[in-house]
Amino acid sequence: MSSREEQEEATSYAARSEQSASERPQAEVPQNGRPECFRSAVQEILFVLTATMAISMASFLAGSTRVVTSFIQKDLNMTNAQVTWIVASSTLTSGAFLLFFGGVADIFGRKFLFIISMGVFSILALGAGFATNAIFIDIFNGLLGLCSAAAVPAAVGILGAVYQKPSKRKNRAFACFSAGNPLGFAFGSISSGIATNLFNWRASFWFIALMYLLFTVIAIFTIPNVEQKKEKISLAILKRFDFLGAICIIAGFGVFASSFTLAGDAPHGWKTDYVIILLLTGVALIVGFVAWESFFKNPLMPLWVWRDRNFSLTMGILLLGFSGFTVSGFWLSLYYQRVLHLSALSVAVRFLPLAIGGIIINIIAALVLHRVSNKLLVIVGAVSYVGAFILLALQKETTSYWAMTFPALVLLVIGADLEYNVANMYVMSTLPRHQQSIGGGIFNTGIRLCGTLGLGITTAIFDAVYAEQNMNVTDPIKPYGSVYWFSLACAALSLGLIPWLHLGTQGHNEKDVPAGEMGIEAPIEAPVEAPVEAPVEAPIEAPVEAPVEAPIEAPIEATNPLEEKK
Repeated sequence: MSSREEQEEATSYAARSEQSASERPQAEVPQNGRPECFRSAVQEILFVLTATMAISMASFLAGSTRVVTSFIQKDLNMTNAQVTWIVASSTLTSGAFLLFFGGVADIFGRKFLFIISMGVFSILALGAGFATNAIFIDIFNGLLGLCSAAAVPAAVGILGAVYQKPSKRKNRAFACFSAGNPLGFAFGSISSGIATNLFNWRASFWFIALMYLLFTVIAIFTIPNVEQKKEKISLAILKRFDFLGAICIIAGFGVFASSFTLAGDAPHGWKTDYVIILLLTGVALIVGFVAWESFFKNPLMPLWVWRDRNFSLTMGILLLGFSGFTVSGFWLSLYYQRVLHLSALSVAVRFLPLAIGGIIINIIAALVLHRVSNKLLVIVGAVSYVGAFILLALQKETTSYWAMTFPALVLLVIGADLEYNVANMYVMSTLPRHQQSIGGGIFNTGIRLCGTLGLGITTAIFDAVYAEQNMNVTDPIKPYGSVYWFSLACAALSLGLIPWLHLGTQGHNEKDVPAGEMGIEAPIEAPVEAPVEAPVEAPIEAPVEAPVEAPIEAPIEATNPLEEKK
């Protein structure tokens, strides 16, 4: 095709997209005013709060279960591996299905998926409270993670559509949204502790059911209509879904993590046949997933996203830090219950610094993301992680909570929230708007799956050290300390990646920032998606002194999704 023909085709496509964009609801008003899709400030506040509850589904569940793991273990007669999978099953399914539901949300409607997932989550939480054995509780926790996977990308996509342009208002909304993970864990712990002290561990699941039933009703009335035109279900549409990729990623991470958790109870440890088979099968499936994604036309995880150096480094730093954050909370709660024999409420109270610190750090992040170098914020976060894990690893059974654990928890939440806010803003500034649910899926998938792998690896470490302790002098805290040294290694590795990271400030109003000063080296061009019945329409922004953030897609005739724009 000649350059003149290419220009005419691109102009024609831009005209059609602009006309379609004018027919869709406009979410944003100039500068930092309230988006027009909201009738009042109350609706906007309730919507952001509901979206925050969506992203906190997995962490709320994790916090609720971790303070009662020993109670569940005693009641249902569970092994260490089965106890680990109370948490690991939900993190696995929530991580593995995020990308899949990201595509579902973008095609069939984010609002519908959001409401349904929260409603089903409430019903499953009610059922989990009636568990009678280890398999029952592990499966239901896995299904609860599945609902979380459906809600998160839908919530991210709606937020991205409502707050389209970089602004201080968008910073505040996404800071509240980002607070969902640490706050969900902390509030889940507190509510579970109170419910267990008043009744039993089953009441903690019933409280979750009641809480999310309430927010399901709120979501029905507060989520605005800011979606693109949905496509009708057809065989051609179903062929676009990456079912094989979903199977590979779920099975791959599942059996890989299982090999670590089962090794401790296996007859011959790591030399046991089924442990070796699970490990090798998991590696093969994960490698096969990556290979398939580079081949499939509509991949679950578009590999072109990783071509951006800052994106890859930001995600790597975040995932290494969150691996330690996830496993530290799990094993610290078990230490309180098994070694110190604390009640569920006492354990929950000791995790309060995560909740209070999460509120403070997210407020600070909303105020400084557009003023302070985001690379500096990442450095502060990584150093905080290192300090936290050193304190946890060096504590003794007789060490005061205020001397070691309290400052460690404060540092943990500083590291988690600063890195999460920076990475979340970068992801939402890099991907094209019509693929923001996929972007949210990629971002949160990594967090969940790294948590699953971290739990599997640390279970193997814990079991090995615990077995060694039983043969020699028993030091009850040593197996837990070995887990924190693993977390420290992850944090130290993340520090080593920072020198290659180039981030400025993020979240300015577009008109206030010259091109190239928002922390993004160059816009990532999305591959052209082959249309089925109608082209996926992306809004075309008018230039405002700086280049348009979302690149115009190539002509519709292009069918190779991995072909780079010439």
